[in-house]
Amino acid sequence: MNEKQLETMFINAVKKAGGKAYKFVSPTTAGMPDRLVIFPGGKVGFIELKAPGQKVRPLQKHRLEELTGFGLYARALDSPHDIQEVIHGIQTA
Repeated sequence: MNEKQLETMFINAVKKAGGKAYKFVSPTTAGMPDRLVIFPGGKVGFIELKAPGQKVRPLQKHRLEELTGFGLYARALDSPHDIQEVIHGIQTA
């Protein structure tokens, strides 16, 4: 499985759960997560998708920690087995 396949699975699972997973691009800030995920009730998460077994780069790790420091749900996802855990995490954050 590659990153694009995982991303498609994640987007479909978010949609099925009633949310949206927008492609997130920040032209002036490198290392930002791939997806901005929203659910009803103001639930928001930032998700960095990686192919199974791949790790985030140091700058990506810094950005995830930065967002988490602001009280937001932010994490990397590299396994289809963790998709439901991530969705639940955003919905209950």
